[in-house]
Amino acid sequence: MPQSASIIISGIQTMVLYETRARFFLVGTNQAQTKHRVLKIDRTEPKDLVIIDDKHVYNQEEVRELLGRLDLGNRTKIGQKGSSGLSRAVAAYGIVGFVRFLEGYYIVLITKLRKVADIGGQSVYKIEDTSMIYIPNDSARITHPDEARYVRIFQNVDLSSNFYFSYSYDLSHSLQYNLTLLQRPYELWTPPVSSAEEVVQTQSKQDSFDIFEDEGVPTQVVYGIQNEPYYKYVWNGKLLERIKDIVHQDWLMYIIHGFCGQSKLLIYGRPVHITLIARRSSKFAGTRFLKRGANCEGDVANEVETEQIVHDASVMSFTAGRYSSYVQVRGSVPLYWSQDISTMMPKPPIRLDQADPYAHVAALHFDQMLQRFGSPIIILNLVKKREKRKHEKILSEELYPAVLNLNQFLPPENCIDYIAWDMARYTKSKLCNVLDRLSMIAETVVKRTGFFINRSDFYCHTLRPEDRWGALGGRITASGLVQTGVLRTNCVDCLDRTNTAQFMVGKCALAYQLYALGMIDKPKLQFDTDCVRLFEELYEDHGDTLSLQYGGSQLVHRVKTYRKIAPWTQHSKDIMQTLSRYYSNAFSDADRQDAINLFLQVYQPSESKPHLWELPTDFYLHQRNTMCLPQNRRSYTLWWSEGILSYLPVAYDEVPCEETMKRVKVKRVNRFDESIDIYTEFFKPYELTSFDDTFCIAMTNSLREFMPKTLGVDPSPFTVRKPEETGKSALSNKSSKDETLLQRKTAASAPPPPSEEAISSTSEDDSEEDRDDDGSVSQRSTPIKLLTESGESSRTQEEIQKQQSMKEPYGLSLAAFPAEEDLLIYERFAHLGESQHRRERTGHVNLANIICLEPVSSFSEDSIYAVCPPQVDRASCDEFESHAMAAHGQMRALCREDMLIYRDYFKNRFM
Repeated sequence: MPQSASIIISGIQTMVLYETRARFFLVGTNQAQTKHRVLKIDRTEPKDLVIIDDKHVYNQEEVRELLGRLDLGNRTKIGQKGSSGLSRAVAAYGIVGFVRFLEGYYIVLITKLRKVADIGGQSVYKIEDTSMIYIPNDSARITHPDEARYVRIFQNVDLSSNFYFSYSYDLSHSLQYNLTLLQRPYELWTPPVSSAEEVVQTQSKQDSFDIFEDEGVPTQVVYGIQNEPYYKYVWNGKLLERIKDIVHQDWLMYIIHGFCGQSKLLIYGRPVHITLIARRSSKFAGTRFLKRGANCEGDVANEVETEQIVHDASVMSFTAGRYSSYVQVRGSVPLYWSQDISTMMPKPPIRLDQADPYAHVAALHFDQMLQRFGSPIIILNLVKKREKRKHEKILSEELYPAVLNLNQFLPPENCIDYIAWDMARYTKSKLCNVLDRLSMIAETVVKRTGFFINRSDFYCHTLRPEDRWGALGGRITASGLVQTGVLRTNCVDCLDRTNTAQFMVGKCALAYQLYALGMIDKPKLQFDTDCVRLFEELYEDHGDTLSLQYGGSQLVHRVKTYRKIAPWTQHSKDIMQTLSRYYSNAFSDADRQDAINLFLQVYQPSESKPHLWELPTDFYLHQRNTMCLPQNRRSYTLWWSEGILSYLPVAYDEVPCEETMKRVKVKRVNRFDESIDIYTEFFKPYELTSFDDTFCIAMTNSLREFMPKTLGVDPSPFTVRKPEETGKSALSNKSSKDETLLQRKTAASAPPPPSEEAISSTSEDDSEEDRDDDGSVSQRSTPIKLLTESGESSRTQEEIQKQQSMKEPYGLSLAAFPAEEDLLIYERFAHLGESQHRRERTGHVNLANIICLEPVSSFSEDSIYAVCPPQVDRASCDEFESHAMAAHGQMRALCREDMLIYRDYFKNRFM
């Protein structure tokens, strides 16, 4: 009976597209190039997609023979060599999908990738380049004048920016889902082997004869798991829809859009990987002012699920390693609302498009969240409460009654929590600290939802036996702790204020995660430590990326802005980002929205419909139910889906019930099968590789980037440091070296930093107005001269700082001339070096002296040829003797361990 489960690795990781006049042949192979599959695509159909997958697995010899026959059969004359036969078109790493506009189909292939993260040996890749190839040949092509315009619009979605995929890890689901999926009781859900499958297995067993069958070694069988992705976060689901039921599962590769970053935290040499994954929803997707609120199906604009994963990298195994994760969500206010940008105002008025007295659209949205995350759902609403002219307050006045209406039908223990906090008003106040208030909210939220960790033997319980997780939320299981519920943060745009709030919640959760993993002695992390600075940089990259995707510019206000330690140059950068965001919203967002609608197949071109650029609005593309009356109207009181309430607080998607098990494909495989062997997948022992290829992730390192370079400091990443002590200055907020130098040079003549009132209070929405000019950039850019008493200008401040920086690592100041005794010592050292090298250059080197390890100079200790012979231990001598005896035909008896090792090698390589 199988005892464990493993994730199936995709059997197609590289592919080559060959072409003839009548067909495309896509040959895909696994990483070891032991298994091949062939996909045949017809090129004679002008507007239809004809794909044939014979589902046969070829070996290398069979594929070569097949390609040779195809090349020979497609030549016009026997023995002719040229382009008329089989030609190689492009090499690729995966299929993004197939798309058609007004002519024939195109195939989109990934031609370049880059590894950006590693989760337990499972690599995550970023798409770097793609190729879009037209399938029908020239003789079958029926041209259309508007085809080229649709191609340009489709290619406006830059697939080389922030699209990610993995051959083994399911990026559309959380780490908690992927790990708990392996712990389900599959023996209860796996159907018995049918007679047809028995024939196939018997035939396969005869084809691959087991040489260990008579050795008494039992065959170990495990479950191979292949899960259906969560299509809400899949961006090429529609592009693969035509071939999903035709081709083998290995051809399908799902991509996500958002952000993926990984950094290494070194705790006294112990590596801990911190990974941040953001999944942007493909439902109701779009740009800032063109997608607001929610659609009729409960999908909201700018919905992003952010997950932070903490992994003890000293153990690579995905099942045996120690992992922890925490998930939170951002998204627009789930109401029917929008903003009219036709007036070209920086801050268009908010209007409610449709009355929803029974909170129908909010019910659909929170039903999705209960199904995916469980309870409690905690809403952190950061929009304004007090305004001279009612603007953001309109949303709060509608959202709060909607939540009250939904809560009256839920059990009290599963109600939706609503936290309203005017973050903009607190930012203006001199007496209130924004981040302290956010820290209190974060502590409450994390204690309610808990976090995920896959180990039950918490090290912190050994450290403090009385400190248990009694007051912490989540659900304690036999294998660890599971997060139940989620925090949902929103402001108006869900950009600047939301990113800062999510950072504070993530910082609090990171403290609990490190505490549970035994890295710190209490669940608290302080600012100005290497750990928090590394995490803050990761979150700012995350926020900048999401802000560019939705708003058209980077973050306007960052964590340092709300800490009120931002440099004076930051004010001018905020103005530039605000102008960039305004320009993008006014002039380029419409084109980007058309490209997103076309890429996600929300709009599918047809000659019987108006063109995409002729539509006055895309409202009816995203609100499909508005054109017809629904046949089965949902209940206003029992607004959740069937079966969800009975499993709360656990998420319904993570419960091993009959409905959820339908999404999982299970098959029995050999434990040593290459389709589940993560070790072989990562280290590639079958080929000669280099360290640069295997460990190719250039991730941020806390020791290299943030730890001070001064000797004698505490190397702990949890030690609070002053800004000037760190390797990366806290004041340099993504500024270039020139800007940092300018900041140093003009520090004396710079105006004071903007006051607390000068900091814009509304983050992204009020960033366009009410800015003070106190923080303008100084025009002085020349180095400041320090005058001596005689009035002569001496060294510049830059030179003095260089000398001070040299004093830290070397222990001496270079301002004074070296003493005469030091110069004499250095001259003697230089003469010794000259005589040594002169002898090496002019003298004849005797090879016998080198082999006999004799010195070539009168200084035996300094000679470059003075080598000590290596000391060999007894075990190495025995190993060498056994190899020498084997060469002479004298074999020693094999033990059981040798048989198992050879069996693994033989089966993985040849069977």
